[in-house]
Amino acid sequence: MSRFRAFAVAAGCAAAALTMTTTGAHAAPGDTLNVCSSQLTPTGWVDVQWWNDLSCGSTFNPNKKQIKQLTGLPIGTTLTVCASTYQPAGWVQLSSFYNSSCRYSAVPSLNNNAWQIKRVS
Repeated sequence: MSRFRAFAVAAGCAAAALTMTTTGAHAAPGDTLNVCSSQLTPTGWVDVQWWNDLSCGSTFNPNKKQIKQLTGLPIGTTLTVCASTYQPAGWVQLSSFYNSSCRYSAVPSLNNNAWQIKRVS
């Protein structure tokens, strides 16, 4: 890999990390953000959708996800979220089901991959 290309990749990763940190810190309850699947979903956020996007590399597996900020949502809020992240603290699972928007693997499956959750505290 040439020095220029290595620098460009490193700069791009740093910019993405800075954007994620900055955006997450100033996000309002319920805000969404699209990120590459290689980025961990931060605490207080959940995955709500997965798809393929060439901007995140070439792969058969879905490699881009939409995440939603949960911190600050009112008690009683009900959401459908992907089961690709842990259930957040203060939320309970109401149901589990298959959702085509939450398909985060290239292997076809109709197994439950989503939850309906409700904020209780």
